[in-house]
Amino acid sequence: MQTATEDLIGRGNRDGARMFREWFAELSETAENDRQAAYVFVMGSLNEILKTFDLPVVFPEINSLQTAIRRVAHEFLDEAEDYGYSPDICGYVKADVAVQLRHGDHPMGRIPKPGIAVLTNACNTYIKWAEIWERMYDMPIVTIDVPGSREATGQPWPGDRDFEADRRYVEAQLRELITTCEEFTGKKFDIDKFREVLGYANVMSVGWKKIIEANRSRPAVFNSLTDGAIFLGVANGFRGTRAGAEYFDALVEEMEHKVAHGIGTMTDEEYRLVFVGVPCYPIFRRFNELFTEWGGTFVNSTYLWFASGGTNLGYEYDLDRPIESLAEGLLISVRDAGDSMFHQHQVLKTMIEEYQIDGVVYHPIKSCRTVSTGLADSRRALARETDVPSLFIESDMMDRRVVSEAQMKNRIDAFFEGLASRRQLARST
Repeated sequence: MQTATEDLIGRGNRDGARMFREWFAELSETAENDRQAAYVFVMGSLNEILKTFDLPVVFPEINSLQTAIRRVAHEFLDEAEDYGYSPDICGYVKADVAVQLRHGDHPMGRIPKPGIAVLTNACNTYIKWAEIWERMYDMPIVTIDVPGSREATGQPWPGDRDFEADRRYVEAQLRELITTCEEFTGKKFDIDKFREVLGYANVMSVGWKKIIEANRSRPAVFNSLTDGAIFLGVANGFRGTRAGAEYFDALVEEMEHKVAHGIGTMTDEEYRLVFVGVPCYPIFRRFNELFTEWGGTFVNSTYLWFASGGTNLGYEYDLDRPIESLAEGLLISVRDAGDSMFHQHQVLKTMIEEYQIDGVVYHPIKSCRTVSTGLADSRRALARETDVPSLFIESDMMDRRVVSEAQMKNRIDAFFEGLASRRQLARST
């Protein structure tokens, strides 16, 4: 029993880190062989189609955040700004520009050049970002226009007349993407292989939903900020692959074992928190410690939703109608990503109840207006509808020049002191 537990605990983190290293090694090999790759983004990557054509896939957002985690982002930002990019625009974009200027040089290896880019309109920056590659490499870009949610109260689902009209619109674009991939690769689209890829994606999606729901237990079995970042990396980079499906099967086994045996991510869990926004990667480990030192752990986050490419929903593709079902899944997932960024308080109210949340942490960042705009309004809306305390701290996901650990620590300490006083008062009444 002890040996089994020791083998299981932490396996997801270990295997995820190993797979990530292997993924970057494959990208380096692609670059060294002067093969071109498909550049995509996490919200609507269309990895399912690209993997069917055996295209190496690059996620520039992941590449950029890795420079911050490895504490060299400032070098990449400085290079892009010296080249002419404004300090005010997305840090991910600038770090990627520097990678291109360095001919793919990156802390994790060498990134291959883009031969084709595929993107959705889930983020307003995606389109302008892809245009940079188009200017640099004179390459094709495929933009999938995904109609967003019409209102904050929830999106229509399959069967609804408006939904079906939108689904057909997305499906037509996906068929055009398939034709473009055939022309780009010189390969014929293999519908049977496509079904196989979708099957692997289904396993991952079902597993990811189970993993998120496992944190309803007390104590929480993983930290959505730190452990979640590893899980997200696999969810995006290995979506639609056998390796990704097997990883998530194993991860579900680990989390269910921890739930069954009361094994938490922390020895002494005092406060259960939800994180809203994108993490502070320039001081990623220390940022998390500012909360764990008080016994706080992040049991869920909006980041696990919008940055997972729809995997969080547990949606399963219908393999009997694969292209139509991919259009359906893309429509649902991109809308859900947008809703979890723009209408957070609706999602948060559910999280607070289901995950027994003690506090909500809002983290707007300089680099990303898309995810940060409206967070103050969202916080006020949540305060009107619940009595759960919240913290509002600002920094950045990339730029250490606007990250002040001392100021954040003061605000975080005051937040936890307030939580402690609130708890003490509740016990005395």
